[in-house]
Formats: sequence, structure tokens, C-alpha cells
Amino acid sequence: MKRRDFVKTAGVGGAVAGASLAASAFPAPAIAQGVKQFKMVTTWPKNFPGLGTGAERMAQRIGEMSEGRIEVKVFAAGELVPAFESFDAVSSGNAEISHSAAYYWQGKSPGFNFFTAVPFGLAPMEHASWITYGGGQELWDELGAQFAIKPFLRASTGPQMGGWFRREVNTLDDYKGLKFRMPGLGGEVLRRLGAAVVNLPGGEIFPALQSGTIDGTEWVGPWHDLAFGFYKVANLYYHPGWHEPGTTGEVMFNLQVWESLTQEEKAMIEAVIEAEAWREYAEINAHNADSLKVLVEEHGVDVRRFNDELLMEIGRVSGEVVAEVGASDPLTQRIYDSYMDFRGKALDWGEIAEQGYYNARALPFQYG
Repeated sequence: MKRRDFVKTAGVGGAVAGASLAASAFPAPAIAQGVKQFKMVTTWPKNFPGLGTGAERMAQRIGEMSEGRIEVKVFAAGELVPAFESFDAVSSGNAEISHSAAYYWQGKSPGFNFFTAVPFGLAPMEHASWITYGGGQELWDELGAQFAIKPFLRASTGPQMGGWFRREVNTLDDYKGLKFRMPGLGGEVLRRLGAAVVNLPGGEIFPALQSGTIDGTEWVGPWHDLAFGFYKVANLYYHPGWHEPGTTGEVMFNLQVWESLTQEEKAMIEAVIEAEAWREYAEINAHNADSLKVLVEEHGVDVRRFNDELLMEIGRVSGEVVAEVGASDPLTQRIYDSYMDFRGKALDWGEIAEQGYYNARALPFQYG
């Protein structure tokens, strides 16, 4: 697929024009007896572990730390708006906040992909470092301002699993004709490999897999995948999640609402978002290990690793896709250049630091 075709199918042009609303058209947040009342829409099922519950916990802490001056009511996917309409709800001011993942909005701009996950891209801490200290946040703010939003880094899910399959995946030919759920740039990579890719919100994945509408799916990792019960209809569980090496979530504020807050309120909310990011990341990692054990020992799930030859080919195609998307428009090009520059430095340091340590820890010596 040519770059212009990818951009056209993503629907960037029309979405940009439709989202460029005057700030004066946005409704102001509700205020009752001096209390600011915000609606937070999410892309997650209600009370879904880690993601849905993280949104609830964040809302509760904002209320506590503001001593009740700011109330945030959380709406799960479908309660106020469908999951994939949360961006428009915040951009238009129909909701003040969203709790989601930026790559869902690649139809607005391909640049949003770089703030969630890029195939064979930055790992969780590397991604947070790029956004926080490598110039990523400034570029994200510039992109978000085009749609009247103010974005913030939320928790990372960590490296994800490669997905659930009903049949073995050993060569590129095994992807041809495969109906697979995968969002973001990873989905575009699978399209290049001949798969029929669909993007579904979390709550719609299991029914589609059960009915045969899709042949396989990725979601997050063992904790969330166990909760969804994918093992009941697909038994092969592949890794690594090359498509999402460190999936970073987001919190989006309507820009006019954000700018209307006092400096004290902004500082408090930023502190809550940052604290919840690290807590949610730790929570997900803690539960993944236990949940993987349950999947294997209690449900007989067959955990497999993609072979190196297949990963090399997928990596090559991934690089082509990411480069083409990076050239979509001038701002996305600057985002891509910044991201790739940081990735190069992260590869050098990571080989010595995390990767070096993991390799050492995996050596077969007796410990304890």
C-alpha cells in the first residue's frame, strides 16, 4: 500500500477538518455550588481490571486531593459514547476528559501512533523517557492542540503478548487471509502480510472470536486476557508482542477546560495522573505473572514464541510501515524523526543496561 493510500484509508484529512472547531464553541464544564464537575469517558469496559479500575481510581484521587472541589464521573465504553468516539467527545467538549490510548486516533493523524506504541519501537521506560525528557510531550501537545485537546502520558501495560491463535504461525504465509484483531501500526503491518485486520474495542473482541468473525486477536497480556477468557476459544498464545513493545495509555483533557484550571488545580491533576501511571504499570506487571501461571496450569494454554526468522521478516516490514507513516505530513515527520533518534540511543543503552542484565539473569546458575 502506498503512503498516500494509507493516509487516505485512515481518513486523516476529513477528521482534521472536522475537529478544527473554534474554542468558543466548546461548552464550559458543569459547576454546581462551586464544584467543577467533569465527565471522563473511557475506551474500556466498566470496572475492567487495571484499565477501567485505573480510571476509577484516578477520578477518586482527583476528588480527594481537590477536597471535593473537582468531581470526576467515569463513563465506561458505551455508557455515554461508544469507545472509539471518546476522542470526539473530548475534542468537542461534550466530555472533559478521556482515559484511552492514542493509537486509536490514527484516523485523526498518523502521528498519534507514536504516543502509544510502534512495532519494534521503544520499550516502556524508553517510551516514557522520550515523552518526558526527549521532546515527545512537546510534539504531542502540538499535535493535540490541532484537535483542542491536552494529552498526558498514562500507564504503560508493559510489553504485550503477540496474541491468541487457533492455528500455528510459523511463516509469513500463515498470516495470509487470517482475520485478526490488531489496532495501530501493528495492524497495518499485518495487512502488508496479507491478513484481514479489524479494530474492535475491548468489549467486542470475545464475541467476535467466539463466533468466528475473527480468527485471532491480541489484547494486552495475561491478566487482561485471562479476564476476557480468550483461552476458551483459542489455545495458542504467542509472544513477544512485537507490535506493542510498551503500550502507553493516555489521559486527554479538552484544551479549553484544561486552560481554565488554576495552576494549583493543574499541578494537582498532573500529580495524580503521574502517580496513577506508575501504580497501574506496577499492578499490571504484578498480576501478569500470576495470570500466566493460571492460563498454563489450569487452562492448558500453549505458550509459544514466534521464531526468529518470522520476527526478522515482520521487523523489516514494520520498519517500512513506520517510515511511510512518518512521512505522512510535516508534523508527523518531526514526531517520527524525534522518535527514531531516541530509539537509536535507547538501543545502545538498552543493550548494556536492561538487556544486558536480563541476559545475565537468565544464565543457568543456582540462585537461592
